[in-house]
Amino acid sequence: MDVSGTQMIIGLVIAIIVLIFLVVKTKVHVFLALIIAASITGLVGGMTPPAVVDAITQGFGSTLGSIAIVIGFGVMMGRILEVSGAAERLAYTIVKVLGKRKEEWAMALTGYIVAIPIFVDSAYIILSPLAKALSKKSGKSIVALAVALAGGAVVIHSAVPPTPGPLGVAGILDVDIGLMILSGMLFAIPIVFVMVLYAKWLGKRIYQLPSEDGLGWVRPEKEITVEDWMEEKESKDLPSLWRSAAPIVVPLILIFMNTTTVALEKTGTVVDYIQFFGSPIIAVGIAVLVAIYGLFGHIQRSEALDRMEEGIQQAGIVLLVTGAGGALGFVLRETGVGEYIAEMVVNTGIPAILLPFVIASLVRVIQGSGTVAMITSASISAPILAGLDVNMVLAAQAAALGSMLFSYFNDSLFWVVNRTIGIKQAKEQILVWSVPTTIAWVTSLILLLIANAIF
Repeated sequence: MDVSGTQMIIGLVIAIIVLIFLVVKTKVHVFLALIIAASITGLVGGMTPPAVVDAITQGFGSTLGSIAIVIGFGVMMGRILEVSGAAERLAYTIVKVLGKRKEEWAMALTGYIVAIPIFVDSAYIILSPLAKALSKKSGKSIVALAVALAGGAVVIHSAVPPTPGPLGVAGILDVDIGLMILSGMLFAIPIVFVMVLYAKWLGKRIYQLPSEDGLGWVRPEKEITVEDWMEEKESKDLPSLWRSAAPIVVPLILIFMNTTTVALEKTGTVVDYIQFFGSPIIAVGIAVLVAIYGLFGHIQRSEALDRMEEGIQQAGIVLLVTGAGGALGFVLRETGVGEYIAEMVVNTGIPAILLPFVIASLVRVIQGSGTVAMITSASISAPILAGLDVNMVLAAQAAALGSMLFSYFNDSLFWVVNRTIGIKQAKEQILVWSVPTTIAWVTSLILLLIANAIF
């Protein structure tokens, strides 16, 4: 490797070290930290200062240009589902369909579906009262139900757009969003299956139930059937199942139709309209309209707008972080360091698919945020993978799924899950959430290697 190549590698290494230090040890926000890292990468890597500024601007704009509108629509729709009670309706219906003695599976499936349009923290918080009530009425450990619920939600949150993290990864790696959704949902099934098995085992090890007053945790002397609980909930004023599910089902159908026609290379006027309505921007926009008129019909205009704007406020920082990650990736492309690292990867014989997975895993453990981990991984690995023979859909899932490794004290969801079910001892907290996320991570690695060998 010549001096120029060495200089590029040094620039990347220094940038990553600075990025990690700023996020973990200082008060600097991750958005600014990513921009600083991009600047260091370019300047140390041999680019002129004006070229670095241009690269950061272009990378930020091009990344957000493909996904910002989808993120905005997605969080608006998610907020509507929260406020209207549609998320609760989906949860109750799933529990009712699966029935007694399958409560853990019902919770996992609920998290799996509801977390598609809603941030995982919000989805879990909304549904945790359901898990608590189900525990009280069925006698199942709240630990088992909560881990199953959070497990189903976090896997979907990590792998399936329009959740901002995987959506950002798809944009940075230039992966079709329809394929990202389909592959993420398929990968999620065996991962969630393994997490539920662990949840059922853990529920027997840590057997804990809510007290009747809801203020403590005890084991009741008498079990109350799930059927009694479901009858109680049927009287609650919630939207119908169809109105609740439509905002999720409609855009998925439209996007999959678009992806199918593109894959089959179909042409014609009808196909053009299918691809128009199936583009993520239009499909999720239609979903917002379906949610507004299907779920907010009885709410005043001013209140409806306030609720949707609450969702937009949540999306703001995600947009900035995603754009900054794209800026870092663009600078890496401009320096040419990706080509050097690609040669090194090829020479080591390590499967290229492991590169984004390993980067996401390291960033996740160091700084805690799964979204930051997967976007950083995609940003760093995109220019490297461009020179390698690798399935980019699998690479995108590798960046997304690698972000699940060992959730612990620096991850907000770690505290949300443990606090809502009264787990206070550090050892038990790790068993409740650090271990199952690591199990999901290991399962993801196995699935990715199998998929990479096949495709």
